[in-house]
Amino acid sequence: MRNLDITTLRSFVAVAESGGVTRAAGFLHLTQSAVSMQLKRLEELLGLDLFDRSGRSIALTASGEQLLVYARRMVALNDEVMTRLTDQAYEGEITLGVPHDIVYPAIPQVLKQFHAAFPRVKVQLDSSFTLRLKSEFAKGACDIILTTETGLDAGGEELAVRPLCWVGAPSGSAWRQRPLKLAFGRQCTFRPRVVEHLDEAGIPWDVVVETESDRTIEATVSADLAVHTMIEGTEPPHLDRIDHGGTLPELPAHRINLYGAARAGGEVQDALVSMLRRAFKAPESVQLRTVSNL
Repeated sequence: MRNLDITTLRSFVAVAESGGVTRAAGFLHLTQSAVSMQLKRLEELLGLDLFDRSGRSIALTASGEQLLVYARRMVALNDEVMTRLTDQAYEGEITLGVPHDIVYPAIPQVLKQFHAAFPRVKVQLDSSFTLRLKSEFAKGACDIILTTETGLDAGGEELAVRPLCWVGAPSGSAWRQRPLKLAFGRQCTFRPRVVEHLDEAGIPWDVVVETESDRTIEATVSADLAVHTMIEGTEPPHLDRIDHGGTLPELPAHRINLYGAARAGGEVQDALVSMLRRAFKAPESVQLRTVSNL
């Protein structure tokens, strides 16, 4: 009798759902080679090809699609058993503040891991702008916050330093136009630095979208009506990093900071802080695409 390994199935599900080994490895906190080896062993055990590797991206074969249905159920059942039998009955609520632009891809995975470990503790996610989150934290309305900023205030902890990058529509051409059309949030902390670098490079620009809604920005950029800037590694899948070949200025790095680790929050809050550290201090885990400059 051959037995399927839950750890291997978890890696298989992560690769299938994230669309690549690199991203899945980041979510699982494993190396790419470890995940690839698990997939290889799974295919050898079943005697089947689960992935179609003939294209630029990984796709599931018919057998892979069939296994995915079972694998999700088996992993979910495993997690349910572990939660029910090891639940230490922690209860309560933690308010976590995270800027809009770094919610994905890390935060959903952190929330999932935290819920599995502390199913009776509610995490109230407050997604907003850095300036507002710092104000709410100062008032005690948030227990833990992440920020994106150029400096670090007292009591904060730097998790990562990543450059800003230009993003646009897949195969888009808006980045070639002059004046350069920009889409920004009204309270975006990146905007002054981006405008400063465009002025220094002598590139005319025009803010065509100024809004409170990230969805509005993403829709405008996806339609190739403007470009935007994001912290490298946080681009949504429907936007591409622009490979401008030097025709746009290189942008400065920003810090991803954490505030709240020093507050007495007990074991539960400490666990959430540890998960956030791992998620953002880990090597960049997202497979990134670029808009060709040819």
